[in-house]
Amino acid sequence: MNYIEQLAERIKSNLSADVLPDDSYPLLLMYAVLARVKGPETTLEDVHDAWTAWMSMRGKQHESSVPFAELPHAVQGEDSPFLRAILESL
Repeated sequence: MNYIEQLAERIKSNLSADVLPDDSYPLLLMYAVLARVKGPETTLEDVHDAWTAWMSMRGKQHESSVPFAELPHAVQGEDSPFLRAILESL
């Protein structure tokens, strides 16, 4: 297991299983890259951007696949557990 995979596993361990979507491993790898590149400066917008890219990779369309600023505040907050998990993995 390489260092990105190890970090993805740490992020996963900071999340409850009920918030992890199906086929989340590629998403966790993207979150690990965010953690490496942005570290404690990672934002909810960064998390959302990674999620949107992951949805695109899966060929999925979703109403929340818009720029972060265009999301209702309640929807923006849905990324909070993932941001917290990323920051706790550092």
